Amino acid sequence: MLPQEIIRRKRDGLKLSAEEIAAFVSGVTTGAVSEGQAASFAMAVFFNGMNRDEAVALTTAMRDSGDVLDWSDLPGPVTDKHSTGGVGDNVSLMLAPIVAACGAYVPMISGRGLGHTGGTLDKMDAIPGYVSQPDLALLRKAVLEAGAAIIGQTGDLAPADKRLYAIRDVTATVESVPLITASILSKKLAAGLQSLVLDVKVGNGAFMEKSRDATALATSLVEVASGAGLKTSALVTGMNEPLASAAGNAVEVQNAVDFLTGRGRDKRLEAVTLALAAEMLQSAGLVASNQDGLQRAAEALTSSRAAAVFGRMVSALGGPADFVENSAKYLPRAPIQLEVKADRKGFVTGIATREIGLAVVALGGGRTRPEDKVDHAVGLTRLLPVGAEVRPGEAIALVHARSWGEAEQAAAAVSSAYTVGSAKPATEKAILRRVAARS
Repeated sequence: MLPQEIIRRKRDGLKLSAEEIAAFVSGVTTGAVSEGQAASFAMAVFFNGMNRDEAVALTTAMRDSGDVLDWSDLPGPVTDKHSTGGVGDNVSLMLAPIVAACGAYVPMISGRGLGHTGGTLDKMDAIPGYVSQPDLALLRKAVLEAGAAIIGQTGDLAPADKRLYAIRDVTATVESVPLITASILSKKLAAGLQSLVLDVKVGNGAFMEKSRDATALATSLVEVASGAGLKTSALVTGMNEPLASAAGNAVEVQNAVDFLTGRGRDKRLEAVTLALAAEMLQSAGLVASNQDGLQRAAEALTSSRAAAVFGRMVSALGGPADFVENSAKYLPRAPIQLEVKADRKGFVTGIATREIGLAVVALGGGRTRPEDKVDHAVGLTRLLPVGAEVRPGEAIALVHARSWGEAEQAAAAVSSAYTVGSAKPATEKAILRRVAARS
């Protein structure tokens, strides 16, 4: 089957057969499909979509483009979570060790940044020595020793997705429900999971800005996963402001360590992390109810068992053995720090969250081309949340940059992204709804 004919059929809005989809994905994997053809296919899907059968076929073809892991020898359930992407979304760094501390095994295959959103894998790469893309033997060793491993796709796991993911990032085809669905689920299916929980973001910092679009994506993910034989549920969570008070790579890792050790926990971040943990524990069969899951997760966090799991995971994957205790010593730091100051008295009434993410990208903390290297040191910290009270001259954020020019540009972008008004706004819910498979 000629790739251009498959592209033409989807361009014209026709349904593709499972055989056509499998042939195209095979070409993406082997290189027989060019980068231009892959980009054209992604754009055709972006505009014309796919039905459920096509999305299942695309997902399973991408899963089958490489190895599929088998964890049947483990003494506990294998589960995972995936976020559709946000700003200041470092939930995975706390969630995997929390759930592992409760008795599950979490081989978390994560991605790099897409568009304005940060990538879990880029964050883990900020830890010196950490092998974020291990071979399968090291992955298995880390999961057995620590209970969790936050890694990226190896060349043997869903390689078709790895190539298409990078192309989507730079061709404005990220926000496509079937492409997002297949990308997320192909990696998770290849990881050999028994259950999966999805965190679908909605708001001005998410790929899905409208509630109906986020619900449609959550429903697509749950239905396609179920069609591929994976027990899945989803939580739709708010992204009208950065989730953590940090946005970047090393700065989000430090924020996660502070969260795990109790040195500081952003309220919305804690709410989302514990809600996802409870959902994962219930889906994995480790607790009888959501309330039980919340209690188990909170206990794993406050007892420091989750922090210990994170430390063992970092060490097992090549990072410093004392990273949790001495993270500030190991994480890279940008030489320039510049406060972003409020120019009026009032309350933070809104944040253009996507602009915050783009400011991090402009600093070098993200990519504009697939081959770009990420500067792990740059980013933003001390980001005030919506509802915070400010006075003129008080900091609403702190920029970490390589040069004063870049710092000033980022500060201007952050200042423009914040709206300060006279009345304190109502608090938005962090967890908006749950989506489960139809029985």
